Amino acid sequence: MNAVGTTNEVRGSGGGGLALALSDCWTMTRRELAHWGRQPVRVAVGVAFPVMILLMFGYLIGGGRDVGGDYIDYLVPGILALTMAFGLESTVLALTQDLNKGVIDRFRSMPMANGAVLVGRSAADMLQSAVSLAAMTGVGYAIGWRAHTTAEGFLGALGLLLLFRFAMLWIGIYLALLAGKPEMVQAVQILIWPVGFLSNAIATPTSMPDWLGTVVLWSPMSRTATAVRDLFGGVDGASGHVLTAVLWPTALFAVFFPLALRRFARLSH
Repeated sequence: MNAVGTTNEVRGSGGGGLALALSDCWTMTRRELAHWGRQPVRVAVGVAFPVMILLMFGYLIGGGRDVGGDYIDYLVPGILALTMAFGLESTVLALTQDLNKGVIDRFRSMPMANGAVLVGRSAADMLQSAVSLAAMTGVGYAIGWRAHTTAEGFLGALGLLLLFRFAMLWIGIYLALLAGKPEMVQAVQILIWPVGFLSNAIATPTSMPDWLGTVVLWSPMSRTATAVRDLFGGVDGASGHVLTAVLWPTALFAVFFPLALRRFARLSH
């Protein structure tokens, strides 16, 4: 048994294993947050990019067909959902860089809970996602979008968006561990972009060919976008999608979280 495995057994044998694991995760989260201060441009670009997408579709490419109301009311929730899928490249790139620089190996040689590095990375990403959502909703209000709902509905919509982001994040982490090299990030981008646009985020399924509209209607992002539109009180929302908007990300997380932890545990020193 390696030193890390022995140490982890000792740490977990005293009954305080969970507390120690959470402490390790928080330490890794603070490490990632410290990078924000040293890389402010990357953080700013991460927030500005979805804003640019919103403005581009709202003013340059806007006017979606078959939308039962103001296109801005349809577009903003969709772009919020789209934002939760995009931006994973920075997480994938950072993780693969740590792998290739030997940073992960150094962490694995320490008395640290297995997977704390990954959880810390995901926690920091979720904080940045929350900041992006706040910026996006602010821009949405600035361009005329309004949420016609209660405070509970508004917070519920944000919760669904962050849940979707959390699931997508662990897919990205698993792909990063699978790829292992920063050069492979481009391949991850190629996978993510079609998934993002194969949804009703910016166009209604009724404006697409029947077969494509059916596929789009059942995609995880479409379910999230439709449920969020309903909770915001916007156009083309459907209350029946809230349950599936919870089940889809939960199922994805249940698959990719253990896969990522297992892959991480098998990394060679």
